[in-house]
Order: sequence, then C-alpha cells, then structure tokens
Amino acid sequence: MKKTYIAIALGATAKCADFRDPAAIYRLNTGTPMLHIERITIPNPLRNYNHLVVCTETNEAIMLDPCSPDLCIATAEKNGWTITQVVNTHEHNDHICGNSDIVSNYQCPISAPASAKDSIPDVNHWLEHGDTVTVGNITLKVINTPGHTHSHICLYSDAEQPVLLCGDTLFNAGVGNCYSGDAATLFDSITRLISSLPDATRIYPGHDYIETNLGFSLDREPDNKASTQLLEQVQKETPDTRIVTTLRMEKQINPFFRLNNASIKASLRALFPEMEDTDKDVFIHLRKLRDQW
Repeated sequence: MKKTYIAIALGATAKCADFRDPAAIYRLNTGTPMLHIERITIPNPLRNYNHLVVCTETNEAIMLDPCSPDLCIATAEKNGWTITQVVNTHEHNDHICGNSDIVSNYQCPISAPASAKDSIPDVNHWLEHGDTVTVGNITLKVINTPGHTHSHICLYSDAEQPVLLCGDTLFNAGVGNCYSGDAATLFDSITRLISSLPDATRIYPGHDYIETNLGFSLDREPDNKASTQLLEQVQKETPDTRIVTTLRMEKQINPFFRLNNASIKASLRALFPEMEDTDKDVFIHLRKLRDQW
C-alpha cells in the first residue's frame, strides 16, 4: 500500500542569524507556481548541494539531506520559510549529519529510505518506492534508486516543469560511485526508473561535480560538441550560478546515458577487452573507469 507522509510543523521555529551574503543564495523558478527549489552551496571539499523544497503558498519547506544545518536554517529564516520535515536520500554522513540540528530547531520529523533502517538514526517515517511526501500543497513521489548505496531514494515532482531531486544517484554529466553499493544495481535504477522520466525534468543532484564529469565525458567521447560547449559555459560559472540541467541535456552529455555510443564503447573495449557488448556491462566498466579517472 502506498503511504503519504505529510510534513507538519510541531513547534516554534528557533531563530538563527543570517550570516551569508544573499547574493550567494541561488534561487530557481522551477516553472511551477507553488514549487520552489532553493539550492544551497556548501563550501566543503565534497562540494555538497543542500536543497530546500518550498511550497510558496504556505512557506513550508522540506530540508533535503542537510549537511550544513546552520547555513540551511539561516537560508530558511531569511526567506520566511518553516522547515517542516527532513528527508534523507541515503545514509552517507554528508547527507545526514545535519539532521539533529534541524530537528532541534524545528521539532520536525525525519523521513528516510526504509532500507536504511540500520544506518540512519531517529527516523520517524520510512519511505518505500511509490510513497509520497507532502509539504504544504506540494506532493513529491518517492522513487527507489539503489546503486550508489543499497539504500537510496529520489524525490520527483511531475508538475508542468518536472523536478528530480536525486541525491547521489545521478549527477550532472555523471552518476554516483558504487563503493558502498553496486554498479549493476545503479544501471537498473538509471535505465528503468530515471531515463524514462520526461526529458524536461530538471536535475538537482547532491554535489557539484559537473566540471569534472564533463572532463571525463570528453575523455570518452572527444567529438561530443554538446559536452564541449557546456564545459566552456560551466568553466565561467561558480557553484552558486551553476546551470541546472534537464534530462534531455543529460542524454546528450552524460556518458552513462550514451551506452551505445561507438566512441565510448571502443575506448572502453581497448581498456577492458573482457567487456561484454551489453548496455549493462558497458555501464559497469564505464563506472569502473570513472573510479580510476
């Protein structure tokens, strides 16, 4: 049975000083009047992005994968938003380390993948594939996307301008590593569940890796003009002004969506002569090469 978890504020919001230059906060209009995605750049070596998923009609927000709780609280307070729920996409520490501080400030519940019951503490609601999460008047669908880890979900809004909040499953021009997961499983998540979403879907990953990923893409497919042009654009941007790609763009620049490309397959086969001529094996060996690159 599908379950819906509604984010409800349980207590008064604690105040936090706004210490960040407002110009550094990147606001994005997703095309849906009620839905606003606030992408917050975390200045750490892992280049995390944190996201506030806001219902603009009620000013309620989901805090997705808090890594820097002080910065996220300051952003919410500055804009008059109340965080009514924390959602974790997976169990890695840089995606859950801010949970307790957010909960302490807002007295709000935590939702996380049901398969992470042994690795994420103090969770109130366990999410399965097909469940929904609601904030204000906005409902997002839960998509189970293991691979980066064995416990990973994405949140998807199928509004007029679709949105995918994808944690570490899908990155701009790349996919997540599988050190604590499985590349074959990630292949299934990408090809069965994500690639079939509308091409207009805007992609919000958990890290800013696009410049490095485009370098890898061009190393595999040097004649990809779309990747070349996008890399030139990205090199002029900062993490705060970074482009938000769509799934259509990813299918043009992301080698993990381009498994039948002759250049990609030929260069992989030169390095991995044992590679089978299947999309899954190409994906697995492409991920293996990316780990070494």
